[in-house]
Parts: sequence; C-alpha cells; structure tokens
Amino acid sequence: MNVKSRHHLRADAIDAIEDALADGLGVELGADTYEKVTFEDSDWEVVLVDGEPTVFYVPDDDSGGADDPFLTVRGANDHPPAENVVTVDAGAISFVSDGADVMRPGITEADESIAAGDLVVIAEENHGKVLAVGRARVDGAEMVGEEGKVVDTIHHVGDELYEFAG
Repeated sequence: MNVKSRHHLRADAIDAIEDALADGLGVELGADTYEKVTFEDSDWEVVLVDGEPTVFYVPDDDSGGADDPFLTVRGANDHPPAENVVTVDAGAISFVSDGADVMRPGITEADESIAAGDLVVIAEENHGKVLAVGRARVDGAEMVGEEGKVVDTIHHVGDELYEFAG
C-alpha cells in the first residue's frame, strides 16, 4: 500500500475518535499523536496512534456517507475492547483469519449489547487474540446457534491493512 498523504489530526477529530471508541468498545487510548494516512491504491483510511496503525474508518451506509472510526485488528490487540466482542472457537480460527465471514456454529459467546449493524471485533476463545473486525448481521443475543452467517468480515489478520506498518 502506497501512502498518498499523511497529516496530524485536529483536536476535534481526535475527540471524535476517542469518544467513538470509548462509547462503542469501552477503550481509552490516551495517546500523544494521531496522524491520518490515506493510500494511493486502497480505500482504507488509517489513523496512526503514537505511530501505530490503531484506528481505521469504516464506511457506514446508514449514516449518509460518514465513516465510523474503529480499532484495527492490531489496535484491538493492543487495546482490548470491553464491549462489542464476538468470541469464536478453535475450529473457526483459520477461516476467520483468512477473511471468512463468521458463522453461528463457530461462535462460543457474543456481547449481548451488540445490535445488528454494529461494528464488532472477533476474538479467539483460548487467548482472546483479535482475529478480525466485522459488522454484525444480527443482535448479539441471536449470534450463538446452529447455522447461518452472523458477522460480515471487513478487516482480518494478514490482509493489506494488517500488514501496513505505518
């Protein structure tokens, strides 16, 4: 991914990111520098937090074009979320890590406060490592079950965003 532009964020943009992550995930960043990066060959927009690709913007079809700031996979592993977490079993790890959408049979637990359309992190059950970020298709209370796709994966371990080093 070739960097097109980099610039430090203004205080109001930083406040919007910090508020969104605190409200949606229960995460407090408390960082010194926030720098937005755009790319020539990708639609990803990333925010380097203290030099690390911690936050990215996810298009939100329901908000009329505004994008939601959310933790990258690396960001979620560095700042573990307290909310909007979907946990998968060992059998789902290889599929989710390769970018597959999340199916009900692989889910062992889901935060019940998740609403359909929310952004979520997908973590594995043994060590709690985040494997992917996705958008919930159903409420958290409906995620555990026998069949059906419940989370559309947006970003995962090993994709171009994950490999970006800042």
